[in-house]
Amino acid sequence: MTQLWQLSATQAAAMIRAKSVKPSEVVAAAIGRAQATNPALNAITIELYEEAMEAAAAADETVASGDAVGPLHGVPVTIKENVDVAGQPTTNGVSALAGVIATEDSPVVASLKRAGAIIIGRTNTPEFSMRATTDNPLRGPTHNPWDRDASPGGSSGGAGSACAAGMGPLHHGNDIAGSLRIPSFANGVATIKPTSTRVPRYNATAVAEGGALAQAMSVQGIITRHVSDIELATRVLIEPDPRDPLHVALPWDGPDLGAKPTVAFTTESAGYPIHPGIVELVERTVAMLADAGYEVVHADPPPVIDAARGWFSVASTEMKTTLDPVLRQVGSQDIIDIFDNYFALSELLDLDAYVKGLGDRTRILRQWNLFLDRYPLLITPFLMRPLYDLDYDTRGLDAVEDLLGAAIYSAGINFLGLPAGVMGLDLVEGRPAAVQIVGRRFREDLICQAMQAVEDRNGILCHRLWERESQSLGS
Repeated sequence: MTQLWQLSATQAAAMIRAKSVKPSEVVAAAIGRAQATNPALNAITIELYEEAMEAAAAADETVASGDAVGPLHGVPVTIKENVDVAGQPTTNGVSALAGVIATEDSPVVASLKRAGAIIIGRTNTPEFSMRATTDNPLRGPTHNPWDRDASPGGSSGGAGSACAAGMGPLHHGNDIAGSLRIPSFANGVATIKPTSTRVPRYNATAVAEGGALAQAMSVQGIITRHVSDIELATRVLIEPDPRDPLHVALPWDGPDLGAKPTVAFTTESAGYPIHPGIVELVERTVAMLADAGYEVVHADPPPVIDAARGWFSVASTEMKTTLDPVLRQVGSQDIIDIFDNYFALSELLDLDAYVKGLGDRTRILRQWNLFLDRYPLLITPFLMRPLYDLDYDTRGLDAVEDLLGAAIYSAGINFLGLPAGVMGLDLVEGRPAAVQIVGRRFREDLICQAMQAVEDRNGILCHRLWERESQSLGS
């Protein structure tokens, strides 16, 4: 029997509209699950349970009165600690920012609230949201519900851990190099990194605007267990907000292609020793989409290593100018050491080379656009190795180099600003693993349709986690 905390957002919202369950019951179930699981995981770092139950009681009254309700009315959601929630701190995982209190909601929070979602807590992020794992001196480490020693991913590791553990169906996160997709890989859940400028973004607490490339790469999104919930929530998140002048207001549904799109797949690894278990997951995804009626062909895209190198030259140079000085003033020694390793492995540019590198992004993206014009979807590896330990990126230069090499399909796709989905499929060496589906610009709808076809055939990975928990309790 499905318990209320196990419901998808789509199921919960439909049941609330049908008056078969109350918002207060759904929210109370998510809070109860969080209270049972979060002490061991430290995924939710600021509990807003009392405020959430008050909002849920008001949501009950709205339903009872027959008033119109939004698409997420009464659905629990968590918000990462690096976007503004009015009256709450925007710490970004940094102890020195613990007293920075937001006076207004960021666009994603405002959109979720307008749609009726109820915030039950804030989720953990590493310092400055710039690590592939989640730990910081202010909140401590977040643990992976599959394996306490495994990384929950980063930087939205709190969101990914909370999602897999069942602390509600919707969990906000963001992505500038992989911060939505790495936690989804790590925790066996699902996400789509939207196209750049697809979702409005703004933090009133920010002391300065981001650099040019950061603005072109950083996106807001949602982590879920069910693919249908990605579409439900992202339709809400793409609503316009005048505070983001770069936002492109387009409908969720793109032009009808007349048939299922042709899907390409690749296991090109740019010299990284890709794990055979990851190759097998790509091949399994190919078979599932073929079974769903897609034409799937092997076709290597333009070299993703070129885009990844763009990230680790242009973006690293930008971070050296914008983020590094602040990081060295208020960051921990761990984050300083990790950034020293990032920079040691990057090509830091002078002004002329930075300008040329930023301009060359258009050339690389043009090549990918032409490829995706022929093949609207592309299956790729995501992380080309099994999931790493919680502290792996603190083990020195070799470990950081390994992570960056394994993640070229993560950073490279961010450099291009293309949409990409990741969904947990199975365990590799006992830990969750996933593949990635890249799509045309602003065609998150096509990615969702393909991911749904895979989910229909593969099932939802974290249900196996819950079964394991239930068997353990039963024994």
